[in-house]
Parts: sequence; C-alpha cells; structure tokens
Amino acid sequence: MAKENNNNSNPKKPKFSSYWIYGAILVIIIGMQFFSGGSSWQTPPDITPAKLQEFLKDGDVKKIQIITNTRQAKVFLTKEAQQKDIHKDALSKSILPSSTQIPQYQLKYGDLQNFENDINNTISEDNLAASVEYEQESNLFGELLFSILPFVLIIGIWIFLMRRMSGGAAGGAGGQIFNIGKSKARLFDEKTDMKVTFKDVAGLEGAKEEVQEIVDFLKNPEKYTSLGGKIPKGALLVGSPGTGKTLLAKAVAGEAKVPFFSLSGSDFVEMFVGVGASRVRDLFKQAKDKSPAIIFIDEIDAIGRARGKNNLTGSNDERENTLNQLLTEMDGFGTNTNVIVLAATNRADILDKALMRAGRFDRQIYVDLPDVRERKEIFEVHLRPIKTSETLDLDFLAKQTPGFSGADIANVCNEAALIAARNGKKAVDKQSFLDAVDRIVGGLEKKNKIITPNEKKTIAYHEAGHATVSWMLEHAAPLVKVTIVPRGQSLGAAWYLPEERLIVLPEQMSDEMCAALGGRAAEQVMFNRISTGALSDLEKVTKQARAMVTIYGLNKEIGNLTYYDSSGQTDYNFSKPYSEETAQLIDREISKIIEEQYQRAIDLLEKNKDKLTELAERLLEKEVIFKDDLERIFGKRPFDKEEETNEEEQEKLQEK
Repeated sequence: MAKENNNNSNPKKPKFSSYWIYGAILVIIIGMQFFSGGSSWQTPPDITPAKLQEFLKDGDVKKIQIITNTRQAKVFLTKEAQQKDIHKDALSKSILPSSTQIPQYQLKYGDLQNFENDINNTISEDNLAASVEYEQESNLFGELLFSILPFVLIIGIWIFLMRRMSGGAAGGAGGQIFNIGKSKARLFDEKTDMKVTFKDVAGLEGAKEEVQEIVDFLKNPEKYTSLGGKIPKGALLVGSPGTGKTLLAKAVAGEAKVPFFSLSGSDFVEMFVGVGASRVRDLFKQAKDKSPAIIFIDEIDAIGRARGKNNLTGSNDERENTLNQLLTEMDGFGTNTNVIVLAATNRADILDKALMRAGRFDRQIYVDLPDVRERKEIFEVHLRPIKTSETLDLDFLAKQTPGFSGADIANVCNEAALIAARNGKKAVDKQSFLDAVDRIVGGLEKKNKIITPNEKKTIAYHEAGHATVSWMLEHAAPLVKVTIVPRGQSLGAAWYLPEERLIVLPEQMSDEMCAALGGRAAEQVMFNRISTGALSDLEKVTKQARAMVTIYGLNKEIGNLTYYDSSGQTDYNFSKPYSEETAQLIDREISKIIEEQYQRAIDLLEKNKDKLTELAERLLEKEVIFKDDLERIFGKRPFDKEEETNEEEQEKLQEK
C-alpha cells in the first residue's frame, strides 16, 4: 500500500521537448533587445537641429551624444528641464527599464563638421554647461546574427539536399541524413493495407500453387517440418511484363498473416557508396526481428545483374556490393530463419548465377501469358465492377484477345467502358469490346487523314491481297475483319485470329509468311508496281525467315544448327558464332525463303484475280469488311471444319 501512495503522490514529470530550447533562445533574444541601450522598444522622439538650438539656448540640454558611425545625435535634458510641460511627451516614451541612461530626444544630422560648429558656437556664445560626447554604437546581436547566418544557410541547404537525395520525409526511414542507410521497404498490414487475395488472381494456377504453399508453410510450419522439410529461402517470379507477377505478390501479402516487406530493386541504389549494402542489412534485420516474414523485391534485375559484365565500371561497383550483401544475407553464415524472399523480374537471363542457385532462390516460378481458358477467368475478374450487357459472351472475348497479358485485358475492359460511355450506351456490349481491342492493337482511328483516291485504291488492294491469300492457305490465321481506315501509324489493317500453338511446323511458318507477303503481291498483280506500304510485312517476314535459318534449324542447307544463345552472352561478344562463308549462305537462304513465298502469293492471286478485285471493290465501298463478306465471295473456308473438330477434341480431353 505504501508503494501505491508514493506512486500516487508523485505526479508524472512532463516529457522533455525540443520546443523548450527554442522558447528559451527566443526569450534570451527578446531580453537582449529589451535591456540593451540601443533597443527599438525605447526609441525617443525625433527633433530637428533648429529645435536642438532652441533647447540649448533655453538651458534645457545637459549632454549631447554624437554617434559618429550612424550620423545620429542623442539629447539628454537636465533635471530642471524634465519638469517642464514642454518635455512631458519625451519623458512618457522612455518609461521602460534599461541598464543604460535613456536619451529624451534624438535627431539626424548631415555634415558632422557643420553640426559640431553650430553646437559649439551656441554653447560658447551663451556660456552654457551642456557637454558634447562622441561615441560609436555597435549591435552585438546583429553582428553575431550576420556572422552566423551564412553558415546556418549553408548547413540548412545541405540538410535539405541530403533529405531530397535520400528520398524520404523527415523522420521516416531514410528521411534524415543519418538514416540514409536505413531500408526503404514498406511494411504492409494485411488488415488495412492489402485487400488483394488469391481470389482476385485469375489464371496462373501453377504459380498460385507454388506461392500458396509458401504461405501455408508460414501459417502451419509443423505440417512440413514434421517430415523433415525445410522452408524455402526464396521464390523468383519470372515472366513477360503484365502477366501478373506483382499482383501475385500482392495476393501473398493479403493472404499471409505475417509481416510483408515490399520494395523495388532500385530502392537499394544511391549515389553514395555503401548505402545499398547497408539497406540490405537493415532490411533483413527488420525482417528477422519480425520473423516469420516475407520480403518482396520487385524488378530485382536492378541490383541482381550478372557481376563482371560491365567493363566500364571500376572495381568498387556499388551494384555489385549490394548484390554481394544480398547473397550473403540470403544464404551466408548468418542465415535468417523464417524469412522468405519473393522477387519478380522479366529479365531472368541477365541475373547473376549465384543469385539463381538453389539455396537462395529455390524456386523459379514462370508466369506465362494466359491461354484461352485463363483469359476468360481474367475477364471475369476485371468485369466485376463494369456494367455489361446480358448477351456478352466471355468465351468470344477470350478468343478475340490471343497473346494478351493480364494487364492488356484490364486495359481492354477499361477502354471498352470508356468507349461505351462516349457513345451514350447504358451498358458495355460486344461491339464496345471489339472497338477497344482495335484501339489498343491498332491505335487511334484517324478518319480525317487526307488520302488521295489512288492511294486509297492501292491500300484496298493491298489489304484484300492479305485477306485472299490467308483465306486460301491451310495454316494461315483465319481472318476476322479487314479495314482501310487509317489507325495509328498504319493506313489499313487486316485482323486475324491466330491459332495458339505450343510448337510450330515449317509448313505453318511458310503459310504465315506467304499471307504476310500477299499485300505486296496484290500490288504487283493488279498494278504491276509495288509501294512502301509493305514495310511492316517485310520486317515480320524477314525476322521469321531468319529465325527459321539461324535459330530453329529448319533449313536444309544450314542443317540442324542453331546460333541462338539462351544465356544472353552474345551481347558481350564482338564476333559472330559462324564464319563469313556461313554468313553469306545464311543471307542467301533467307532471301530464297522469302522470294519463294512471294512468288507463291503471286501465283495464288493470279488464279483468283477476279475474286481479289471483287473483294477490293467491296472494301472501297464499305471501308470495313468482315469474315461473312469473304464467305459470300470465296465460299466456306475448306479448313474451318478441321479446326472446329480439333477444338471439340481438345475440349473433350480437357473435360476428361
């Protein structure tokens, strides 16, 4: 009980605050100004030199103090004069306490010599007792302030620049100059910060299983350790941009009931030497203190680039030091238990081999572009907040977006909603989505672009040539629509629905190249001349032919050889992996493949010249034609039945 009384009797002491120091300094400054002789609080009234002469002749002046460095004079009255009514106003203004004698008047003079002569003449003529003194005033506080002020400004600017370079607000991690080596990772709270879960991640079934197992390990480690298993050190998410790597990491943050540290690879890089390694140490120290925990490093290629590849840097490369510290923290002598590192990159080929080995990133999870089924699931996720029409077919949308990533599909949904709102529709329908796909793939439609009739006719026959050749070839992609309306940088376009293949046969590549050359072939057949409009077609065909010869080994003359290096080391070599004779052979074979397909396209169009002309005339009339228009002219495509039966067989296999 006695202890309780003592505790109650002692009031809590107020906490120390830095504002007390600021207040004390302010009081001292005011005091110095208040009690100094030259204080502005005790300014006497001003008079003129003529008035001073009048006071002198009346015998009221006791002393005149001439301040030589300010061209100012101070007037002190006698005791008898202070009793006069004429000087009452001067006395009332000098009632403040002061450590020095306070003058009753002050005045400004011009030339010192003339002012002295006038005063001395008046004193000698009237035989007065007034005295004259000479002094110089100095403001110690002002001089001290002006001497310190430059240093204060320099220090203040330096601290401001250091805070800006360290990239944080004052008081935060890395915000102050002494915290520049602190980690800039953001700690997420699963209750408030992260609301993304695995339900919001459509597709990516294999990747979700891998990362979900990591989350389960952190939630229930006994399930795995009872069989002798160890927690994985890290998982690397590898995939093309927009496939959902960062979204998957956000879902892990939302699902895991453990601290989740998130930062980018560039957050480690600063202009100061040693800062990156210091931030790595601080990051793992924080994670170890809160273990079990997850660290997510987005775009890890910013610091994980292979060491020793850049010969322009010196021996003390900051990025290499940061990477070395990261390697040590992930699997060194001071192993961090129950700390898992997730990382994401789309450039896994340039990462250091030491970073990729087992024991650091035990699992490499490849996040591929979604297939038809996964694209449908992604559409379902992104269409939740969008008001769509009841007749919208998600299977149709999934088939219309081959090669689209998750980010592309999200952009399609948003663009479709904007287009529907722009057209005054109450719901987003099928046509809005088709327009959105055209807008994203082809660019903005330019209906006001000035095109001459001859140019328009050439463009129409060019696009009709693409459509005709692709319709006649078995392995060419089936046509969706053809347009001669300028869009983006193209003057016309033919939209196809390519088949999603895992392996490609030489016959399929040949048909695709022939269809791409159909536009230039149509110009040659109809006008006996060619134009520059086939630039993108030629670029596509040349790359495909070069890949057949130098990468896939599909050329008889070159044989079963490939000059492709999956490690990415060819960028650092100054010599080609083949001789000059082989280089000439490669050039000849590429040209031979392209010319063969070009001649094949010309032969096809010569046989169907009347149908090509009818299709081009219809295109000139409508500007946009669809698959139905081609069926009226050419009849049913003979290869569609086989494709439909193949799709049915694949669906049956998936159901089994």
